[in-house]
Amino acid sequence: MYRVVASRAFRAGAPQKAFGCWCNLSRSAHTLPFATLEADEISGSKPGEVYNLVQGKWTGSSNWSTLLDPLNGEQFIRIAEVGEKEIQPFVESLSKCPKHGLHNPFKSPERYLLYGDISTKAAHMLSLPKVSNFFTRLIQRVSPKSYQQALGEVQVTQKFLENFCGDQVRFLARSFAVPGNHLGQQSHGYRWPYGPVAIITPFNFPLEIPVLQLMGALYMGNKPILKVDSKVSIVMEQMMRLLHYCGLPVEDVDFINSDGKTMNKLLMEANPRMTLFTGSSRVAEKLAVDLKGRVKLEDAGFDWKILGPDVNEVDYVSWVCDQDAYACSGQKCSAQSVLFMHENWSSTSLLSKMKDLADRRKLEDLTVGPVLTFTTEAMLEHMNKLLKVPGSKLLFGGEELKNHSIPSIYGALKPTAIFVPLEEILKDGNYELVTREIFGPFQIVTEYKQDQLPLVLNALERMHAHLTAAVVSNDPLFLQLQLISCQ
Repeated sequence: MYRVVASRAFRAGAPQKAFGCWCNLSRSAHTLPFATLEADEISGSKPGEVYNLVQGKWTGSSNWSTLLDPLNGEQFIRIAEVGEKEIQPFVESLSKCPKHGLHNPFKSPERYLLYGDISTKAAHMLSLPKVSNFFTRLIQRVSPKSYQQALGEVQVTQKFLENFCGDQVRFLARSFAVPGNHLGQQSHGYRWPYGPVAIITPFNFPLEIPVLQLMGALYMGNKPILKVDSKVSIVMEQMMRLLHYCGLPVEDVDFINSDGKTMNKLLMEANPRMTLFTGSSRVAEKLAVDLKGRVKLEDAGFDWKILGPDVNEVDYVSWVCDQDAYACSGQKCSAQSVLFMHENWSSTSLLSKMKDLADRRKLEDLTVGPVLTFTTEAMLEHMNKLLKVPGSKLLFGGEELKNHSIPSIYGALKPTAIFVPLEEILKDGNYELVTREIFGPFQIVTEYKQDQLPLVLNALERMHAHLTAAVVSNDPLFLQLQLISCQ
């Protein structure tokens, strides 16, 4: 008896003949062989354009939307937005992919090697200084962050692709066998694709998140449709062109620009066998219902950090707290939302050092910049509500950035910290307000005494949006107690 157990893997793939992919560094940046624009030349007078990809062809749309430059308000990018009446080609494209995928351990196994070759060439391309700088600057144009933060995205993506060069895609599909309970019986498990799948990614990491999720899906034989937040989709559109240049078959991925309502309609009609969504908890909960559970989610996170009773390396801890709360203007799912500070830290220079570090951040080098999902007014309104809580106070920030031209649809706030007493946080009338996630340069700070540790644990237990957490201590007993509470 031979029984096949197909372990489904949301890691896809699609090969064919790979074309040449090596970049001539003697060319100027705007003549990179895959690029259709130059990041630093995009402007109101020379807008960039973002197209859709379906059934192997780049297409426009009957409706072109315009994106405002988040730094100066110019209409600097035109996007071919697919409307509800234009989704049929995308539905048909997904429906052509069978549930056993474009490849699997029994079908077209040579495609695993093809994707190893694509990864090798794409990793090489991203290692070239002109290509790396192109994507770094393009990220900065649409999701303003410091050059080092944007470059970090490119480097992480390049290292990911390096990790899946050569035979590594094939090895990723490793199967297993288990002896049966009588002669002739075995159980085999295979890394099996879903087939037609959808990937929806947010604005804050325009390259890293979609590339890692997309390539993982492709490696294992799936046929994805990819939707990136339209505010930043120009980055991934250019990356798709790079991947095609490195041998990615043009029919293997569909790329769509649309609003949320249109994408929801497409998902309902195309009925992908799995959807991977990264974004807000509100949309995630709707998708979980609409797609009847056929969805993998990474949604919101109100992320906490606890400083234990043992005080060490105040300079370093304050620097890490500043980075965790305010890098990328706080627009990270892992951003520090609340800091629980043991009373022993109150007698140190921690808070003053955090303030000094926050004050160093400036719009000129994008160490602080536009907030793309909250307006300035909305953040200040939230701050004022918090300051009405008894005992709360503004530690630093709390003002609009000076001398900026950020359009009013976005936010422009100095890095901000609000102190709220622990006892007040736990009150029913305050808890929901204090633990509301503000996706910007904004954090809550509180203090606890040694005998108030149960209150801290109670606060953590009541939080429902868990994503990242940190415990700063070298005390093994304290760490054990906190780590148990994280579970």
